[in-house]
Amino acid sequence: MRKYYIAGNWKMHKTVSESVTLAKSLVSELGSCGERVMIAPAFTALAAVAEVVKGTSIILGAQNMGPDLQGAHTGEISPLMLKDIGVKAVILGHSERRHSYGESDALINKKVLLALAQALEPILCVGETLEEREGGKLESVVGTQLREGLKGVAATVLDKVTIAYEPVWAIGTGKTATPEDADAVHAYIRTVLAGLYSEAAAKSMCIQYGGSVKAENAAELMAKPNIDGALVGGAALKVETFGPIAQFRS
Repeated sequence: MRKYYIAGNWKMHKTVSESVTLAKSLVSELGSCGERVMIAPAFTALAAVAEVVKGTSIILGAQNMGPDLQGAHTGEISPLMLKDIGVKAVILGHSERRHSYGESDALINKKVLLALAQALEPILCVGETLEEREGGKLESVVGTQLREGLKGVAATVLDKVTIAYEPVWAIGTGKTATPEDADAVHAYIRTVLAGLYSEAAAKSMCIQYGGSVKAENAAELMAKPNIDGALVGGAALKVETFGPIAQFRS
């Protein structure tokens, strides 16, 4: 039985003190939430937020990580450093990393494999641009990102991986794929997973939707058979907007 997984990506927002304040509010608000909940503050706030969520049901996540354990890699963050402060999950392949910083499928795959080797749970993001969707390339783009991102990932550790479908044109724009459109892509992702692994693996995989998720549309999206959670951006920055998403069944 798949469990809903609601993740908050705070992106490049919040100072350390602001992050701590928000984390404390979320711990108070979501203490009895029945869903899996993860928050991913900026790197500078991770250690402080780790102290706030320690011993609670809220999972601490990172927004990215480097592809190596250590060495001369100026500006990068090692998974060893993330684990050291209590990080359990990491967002990889986010469209902003792909499109703004040129991260390739091969680089993202290297990070996925390293995260799994270090017992971090990756959220692998896939999604098409509006131009790709309108050009009939949705399945080609998403399928390639999925196959390349999971290359070398053994079936035995697949339960540690979450897929997040995030149509690039719906991120931070206020536009949202209709629940029917989103569910159709999630179903296609399961078809690809079945081909890579098995029908059973595809059915058990947690697949989130990301792209202007808000309290007003969360329940309708989650009601679809192939949508198992949300990767939330802007609405994750306030307890008043993130709380209702995480508690969409309340």
